Amino acid sequence: MSREPVDELIERQRKEPEAVYKERAEIFEDAVNLKTPARTPVALFTCGHFFSKWFKPSVIYFDYGKIKDASLKLIESFPVDFSVMAPAAEGFIFSVAFADAPEIAPTIRFLTGPMHDIVKDKYTRWPGRELPEHLPFQFIGGEYVEPEEYRQLIEGPIDFVNSVVLPRACENLSKPGSALYVKSIARFAFEGSKFTSSLVDINAALAKNYGLPPFPATFAYAPLDFIGDFLRHPTGVMLDIRRHPDLVKQAAEALVEPIVKVGLALKPLGAKYAFIPLHLNEMLPPKLYNEFYWPALKEVILELYKSDIKSFVFFEGDHMPHVDTILELPKGWGIAYFERPKDFIKVYEKLRGHSCVMGGIPVSLLHSGTPKKIDEYVKKLLKATAPNEGLILAPGVAEITPETPDANLKALINAALKYIGENR
Repeated sequence: MSREPVDELIERQRKEPEAVYKERAEIFEDAVNLKTPARTPVALFTCGHFFSKWFKPSVIYFDYGKIKDASLKLIESFPVDFSVMAPAAEGFIFSVAFADAPEIAPTIRFLTGPMHDIVKDKYTRWPGRELPEHLPFQFIGGEYVEPEEYRQLIEGPIDFVNSVVLPRACENLSKPGSALYVKSIARFAFEGSKFTSSLVDINAALAKNYGLPPFPATFAYAPLDFIGDFLRHPTGVMLDIRRHPDLVKQAAEALVEPIVKVGLALKPLGAKYAFIPLHLNEMLPPKLYNEFYWPALKEVILELYKSDIKSFVFFEGDHMPHVDTILELPKGWGIAYFERPKDFIKVYEKLRGHSCVMGGIPVSLLHSGTPKKIDEYVKKLLKATAPNEGLILAPGVAEITPETPDANLKALINAALKYIGENR
């Protein structure tokens, strides 16, 4: 049986990691800069659930050493060109709480299992704690702010988060100034630094052993999502934009500054891209999206761009009704990662030459298809988007199930390696 390109890449990244590192860095930079790379890069993300292919969820989310083992196993088996592996839950509210402490804010952007144990937050549930050991963690959000408290948020977002929200949302922070509060905050910050150090170590090992370049990321957030995820719950904010429209707009605007502070915190350490996951975008019709959601998000993206930080925005759900707003951003502003637009090729054509577009691979195809169907799909997609400038292939969500067949993931990578010349 003849070897496939993916088999050759698996061998190359092990034998000549430095050469593969350079190759991957070049094709990624070319794609982001709207050029036609030597081949189309393939990306894969996981928040840890995929790692339960090798370790129990109740272990993987609480053991940074096992996270390193799983990360190495992933790239050894599936040689993608770009990957972010952060087995942790959404925790941006903690970054905002420490927005005036740039040495701490980015280290607590994600909430790990041990960090959850320390503050006992109510935003998340974890395997082996609130959930059975075999399940992945859950982010459930919450409603910890009343509509009449919007004015207090507007007057001082950072103080409001610290004095009002976190004491309500975290059991061990319920009494500010108490011995338990002080101990929990100190341990929480230390654990965040420990997790960040482990990610640095993992990235170094991936680069050294398999030629995978680290992703120089920092973090930001859509202001209205911040309100919906951490303060009022999505249902609450959806009601608020009708009952208290002016307060919602003012609150979103007030959150721009602390969010940008968090986004810029890692710039001195070489961060180039701010990861921004969107949540409420699909729930809003264009009129409400353009009035309440997009203005503050656009301001965050532009403020970061002024400081040479491009944004990496994950447009969750079907973002097609709002795609035209992306064209309001400067050419080359960053990466637009789409989950499941009704027509990915149409989205790509609309943004071609303006934005780097990422996605295009249905998770259902990876999970339930066959290597042959995946090969045919990728070949057709690359032909339709030729010459593939500014394109990164990726599954449509930031997580795939551990049950996804190995052969299917390899077929995706193999197809991207195969179908180059004939499409150009």
